[in-house]
Amino acid sequence: VQLQASGGGYVQPGESLRLSCAASGIMFSPNVLGWYRQAPGKQREIVATITNDGSTNSAESVKGRFTISRDNAKNSMYLQMNSLKPEDTAVYYCLYSDYRNSYWGQGTLVTVSS
Repeated sequence: VQLQASGGGYVQPGESLRLSCAASGIMFSPNVLGWYRQAPGKQREIVATITNDGSTNSAESVKGRFTISRDNAKNSMYLQMNSLKPEDTAVYYCLYSDYRNSYWGQGTLVTVSS
């Protein structure tokens, strides 16, 4: 499975961004797609995950601000990020996992600064 993340950019605090992750290849069910992020000097951390049947989980730090979704017909996943804060600045990665393997996509940089 190959993953292509896009949608990162430079925004001011309080603004919004929508990240996309396009998957290609053979995907098995059940599976999980997820967004992770890594800020400078910090470890990679989970942001949100979504299963192929639509069950979601998200980190406490983004609840109420970020929404994860997926379109199985398009093999795509999205992360709507609202009310962005400077501490959301990081490289965001998408991850695909099934019972056989896990695959990372390349990151997309999100910078939140005034």
